[in-house]
Amino acid sequence: MQETKIWQLMDLLRTTAAWFEQKHVSEPRLSAELLLAHVLGEDRMQLYLQHDRPVSPGELDLYRELCRKRALGHPVQYLAGEQFFYGKRFLVDARVLIPRPETELVVEHGAAYLSRFHGGGEDISILDAGTGSGCIAITLALLIPTARIDAVDISDDALDVARENARQLGVDARISFSRDDLFSDSFLEGRGGYDMLVSNPPYIPDSEWDTLQPEVKLHEPRLALTVPDGNECYQALARHALRLLRPGGVLCFELHAAGASSVGEILEAAGYTDIDLEKDYSGHDRVMMARK
Repeated sequence: MQETKIWQLMDLLRTTAAWFEQKHVSEPRLSAELLLAHVLGEDRMQLYLQHDRPVSPGELDLYRELCRKRALGHPVQYLAGEQFFYGKRFLVDARVLIPRPETELVVEHGAAYLSRFHGGGEDISILDAGTGSGCIAITLALLIPTARIDAVDISDDALDVARENARQLGVDARISFSRDDLFSDSFLEGRGGYDMLVSNPPYIPDSEWDTLQPEVKLHEPRLALTVPDGNECYQALARHALRLLRPGGVLCFELHAAGASSVGEILEAAGYTDIDLEKDYSGHDRVMMARK
């Protein structure tokens, strides 16, 4: 028999959040809100402003399908096709790593560190190594109107997502996207004179893969997450930046929660100065900056 119950938004949200909680879905209420807002084409706040709005049968069918996938471990950001980063909406799917709040700190502290040495008046040239969804490059372009940015990734699929994000956020004219391998000699070809090299590189050691959340292991691109021992990308970036940065140029990295000591040693050994370290919202060392 076909269901005849007409659901209102708030009743549907409460029921879904309770079901998600029974299924041990992380952030059950938020997951329910994000998926329903996506189905309705609304902002989450509108769900509460229209709390008694009825949900049509077609909307309900789509919502239920997304909820079933969420209960099976699919990331809510991939199901909704978006993630907010630094207040802006970014398209995301399984081709790219989901931007995390901790990475917003890379933008925030990196931009502040850059301004200490370069001010805000002159043109700024930035290289974003491993751009993924483009969230760092695009946000820096929005924050620094004089910046011109090269954004590089090894994945053509990720670059497609990043280009679309740059277009939708109106900074595509100031960002050049290209495919390259950090560990290839070609990474240095045709590049140089940067004021800043910024990166959220793969930094999880392969030995920690089994400790990650199941939905991360099953759905997010491993290429953007792990390297054999955790430090390979930092070593390559520190070495490349000696040639890519102009004198006084700066580095800014996102760190593994336990990686500050080893990355600091890499930078010190390469001759970088003014090394700064910032913590994330959980008190873990998360962002490291240094100057050539």
